[in-house]
Amino acid sequence: MAAAILFFYAAMALSAGAAGAKAAVVEHTFLVKQENMRHLCNDTLVTLVNGQFPGPAVEATEGDTVIVHLVNESPYGITIHWHGVKQTLSCWADGADMITQCPIQPNTTFTYLFNVTGQEGTLWWHAHVSILRATLHGIIIIRPKSGSYPFQKPHMDVPVIIGEWWQRDLMKVDKNFSNGGHFSDNPAGATINGKLGDLYNCSGFVEDNFVLNVEQGKTYMLRLVNAVLFSEYYFKVAGHKFTVVGADANYVKPYTTDVVAVAPGETIDVLMVADAPPCRYYMVALANQPPAPDPQIPVFMSRGVVQYNNAPIDVGGNCTKEALMPEMPDQHDTLASFYFHGNLSGLPSNPLLAQIQGHVDEHLYIALGKGSICKGNKPSCKRGGSDESIEVAYMNNVSFHLPEKMSILEARQHTKANGAFMGVQDLPSQPPRSFNFTDPALIPVVPGGKLEELEATRKATTMRRFAHNAVVEVVFQSTATMQSDSNPMHLHGHDFFVLAQGHGNYNPARDVSGYNLVDPALKNTVQVPRLGWAAIRFVADNPGAWFMHCHFEFHIAMGMATVFEVANGPTLDETLPPPPSDLPKCTNMKE
Repeated sequence: MAAAILFFYAAMALSAGAAGAKAAVVEHTFLVKQENMRHLCNDTLVTLVNGQFPGPAVEATEGDTVIVHLVNESPYGITIHWHGVKQTLSCWADGADMITQCPIQPNTTFTYLFNVTGQEGTLWWHAHVSILRATLHGIIIIRPKSGSYPFQKPHMDVPVIIGEWWQRDLMKVDKNFSNGGHFSDNPAGATINGKLGDLYNCSGFVEDNFVLNVEQGKTYMLRLVNAVLFSEYYFKVAGHKFTVVGADANYVKPYTTDVVAVAPGETIDVLMVADAPPCRYYMVALANQPPAPDPQIPVFMSRGVVQYNNAPIDVGGNCTKEALMPEMPDQHDTLASFYFHGNLSGLPSNPLLAQIQGHVDEHLYIALGKGSICKGNKPSCKRGGSDESIEVAYMNNVSFHLPEKMSILEARQHTKANGAFMGVQDLPSQPPRSFNFTDPALIPVVPGGKLEELEATRKATTMRRFAHNAVVEVVFQSTATMQSDSNPMHLHGHDFFVLAQGHGNYNPARDVSGYNLVDPALKNTVQVPRLGWAAIRFVADNPGAWFMHCHFEFHIAMGMATVFEVANGPTLDETLPPPPSDLPKCTNMKE
């Protein structure tokens, strides 16, 4: 462990010490083990960090060093991804299973070391092995070094983590996802900060609500995290409005709304002033989903309570007997999400903005959809829902296959002399064929249906390689193949500028002119609209192997992923250091 810490300080000296600032060290020990938790009148064996659900918060100040000692006493291999942390020159600490490291095996330890220079706001951490992030997750809060914000400083920070409570064997659920079947595997309910809320009861026992006590006239920063496996959520508090001030640990131009849409993987920071009559108000998180003919899952909703400190105990005045319930969007109304995300714009002071306004070095057009592969690696088979084929998710008709013997970053390190990656193929720059990607007739999976001739997909470990400092544009196209869902696309190791979004099929002749190159939002997760598209640009300035994937768990398990490999730059401070000495090995790996 000491050797790993020495490695870290040597590697980080250029990025943190060169600035001359004195940074603190934030150190945690994460003990991962299985414990029983009781909800809905049942005891469920779950995998937790330090016995907490959600897990412990990691709080730091911009520029700090974070050290987390992970002790794995669970029966599973574990990695932890620090979602949204840029990991500048510390790709080895990114925690993406079989991308940057092998899993930390049971009864072993590993120390994650990284700094949070140049980032402020809300991020989160979660397991990046299989489906275990359902219970292995927590918030990351990075406060400004100056102590001031580009808006009114709130009186209090309030983490609001939207999650799910599962009563199923998550490893079996993951295998079901990987084998194409998932719509019978659903959580038991939604949670806010680990509480299911009073919408859920069994045998007359009502679940607890998360309760936020507020004082009249004070301002609260709600740091929203969507940690669920399945769904985007709408969030409201009855009788109150929000000022949106941040997204994915980047400040945005403030704007006022009464509803927030937060997709899996996203974080949204909002200010809420306690300016309503002193009563009790429900805060509600409601999952949305596309309408039929998409396969339907149950409605998931959780609610907490905002309670004023001086609210009358007895009913009277402007208060009602029950907490006031907000009027929520319809669960099938995905336009509310489209408009919410379309209102996000950034601050025009980012130094990378000028770079992405100029020449673009790489263009990718990536169709996001679902198809099928033949069982037993047969060259042909019946499709349209046949038992001969397996449903998969893809990028440009390639379904990602995780390496099994060595992580991609380790392979990069071993083969950097000639650049050869054994078994890795290039992700195509565009779909293999063009069609009406958003035709609703493609949704039903039936023998002889319109989709059947488009289903054929292949499995491969794919990658795109970018020169150091290249400017990359990616247009994500959601499709109607087997479903019409949105796609929250997350890139590790970089933030990107969201230039535009739209409905229907992307048309460069029409849509490029509408790009926002003045004040685009800077994100690490973009919600690609249902039956629509989103365009992003980023500067590939962080050497390493970075996972790019959809944050719906069934999509990533089914293969909607790839790797962006960024080359080293010409100088030492643009070169990824060698791996830490305690990097886990791919030996004795257990299922």
